[in-house]
Amino acid sequence: MDEASEQAQLSDEVNVPIQAIQIIDPEVVARLPPGTNAVRIEAHGASFWTRTARLETERDGVKGAVFLKTTYGERGRDLLSSEYHCMGKLHAAAPDPYLVPRPIAWGSYSSIPDVHFFLSEFRPMTGGLPDLGIFPAKIAAMHRGTSTSKCPPDSGRFGFDATTFHGEIPIEHGWSDTWEEYFARTTRALLRLEQEARGPSEEVRQLTEPFFEKVVPRLLRPLHTGGRSIRPSLIHGDLWHGNASTDRDTGMPVIFDAASFYAHNEYELAVWRQPWNEINKPYRERYHEHFPKSPPEADYDDRGLLYATRVNILDSILYRKDPSYREMLLAGMRELVEKFPDGLEE
Repeated sequence: MDEASEQAQLSDEVNVPIQAIQIIDPEVVARLPPGTNAVRIEAHGASFWTRTARLETERDGVKGAVFLKTTYGERGRDLLSSEYHCMGKLHAAAPDPYLVPRPIAWGSYSSIPDVHFFLSEFRPMTGGLPDLGIFPAKIAAMHRGTSTSKCPPDSGRFGFDATTFHGEIPIEHGWSDTWEEYFARTTRALLRLEQEARGPSEEVRQLTEPFFEKVVPRLLRPLHTGGRSIRPSLIHGDLWHGNASTDRDTGMPVIFDAASFYAHNEYELAVWRQPWNEINKPYRERYHEHFPKSPPEADYDDRGLLYATRVNILDSILYRKDPSYREMLLAGMRELVEKFPDGLEE
């Protein structure tokens, strides 16, 4: 089963009451900009594990609209709180204010128990891929801008100040002084979660220690030794084709559903390596015209496989009924362990 099919299956399991996008809840109205009236609500778009709508508004005789996303339960509340936080960070960081829709608010319904909501600017979208000639440059500019920032909470560290979500899977980031330490710490935790979600794999167990003790230092430590260094970039965190589109009115790229953190900028491109992603190799190549590959460039492809393996760990947790994700993460671990049996030679 491919990514789209799996997600379509999951979308049938939405546990948000349909009434959440049929009524205009008083708490939603209270979070709109002052003087704004809510006029009409209608279902709009598709978002996995949630229900989404377009809320028509009116202010001083001017018609407008906002985007509404709703979830159910404690996990749903945490998911929307995280999305509001991530989208706010990205919107503030993006050099183009139209790239990231501005988040407005999040909260909980008063009329339906355990239903929660997220509001943002409404962008009419084509549903098509973002323009190859524009999109990679916009993402590279966002990465460059945040990697040169000296302002908190970055302060040169890798991680994030909040829990984020890959689908419904929470990711606890924390902070690390080096990318190697952050990557190893959080990826170990995710691999343990994958084993709990799917059941233990003897091959995963055998590959785990050489993967973390040999491969990770071999590929990531050279990024910040030998006179080399990288600074953290604020990334989207899950930038596949389902989380990017084209604004129907302007023709410009739009990104949404962020799971942001401060990372090596090349990690953003890991999902662009996935065989199911329509944002793929041509986008990676264009991106590096605007943000060059990190030295040592000879390690670039292997770093990309390392990062893609982490993405496959996340997807193996999320789509646990699909065996292909464990197969892909095993293939990545196996290839890297076989290629770098001696690890980093000091």
